[in-house]
Amino acid sequence: MTPSARDRGLEAEHACCEYLQRQGLKLLARNYHGRRGELDLVMRERNTVVFVEVRFRKNSVFGGALESITSSKQEKLRVTAEQYLQQETRLKNGRFDVVAMTEKVQNNGAGTYSFEWIKNAF
Repeated sequence: MTPSARDRGLEAEHACCEYLQRQGLKLLARNYHGRRGELDLVMRERNTVVFVEVRFRKNSVFGGALESITSSKQEKLRVTAEQYLQQETRLKNGRFDVVAMTEKVQNNGAGTYSFEWIKNAF
């Protein structure tokens, strides 16, 4: 059975989280829901809360992962991040990172991901 788009997205978020943890970030929350939107991953790097938008694309036929983050999406993320900072943490420093992921298929059919991590993306 072929996994659904949602299942593939959750798998990609999990892989992204593991990747960022290997880079030294600490997970604070997954799929945080606010009044105006959702934050894929909320992590901490030293005294900074890092709001991570995960973008996965199987291929770039319909545009790249980074191109899909519109100004209205950015605004929803900002409002939701402000809500998170007010309600969930004492830390007040925050930044928005984007991790663009693409799937690389191996000869044996197993897939791995390549990561493009953009700090302070917007």
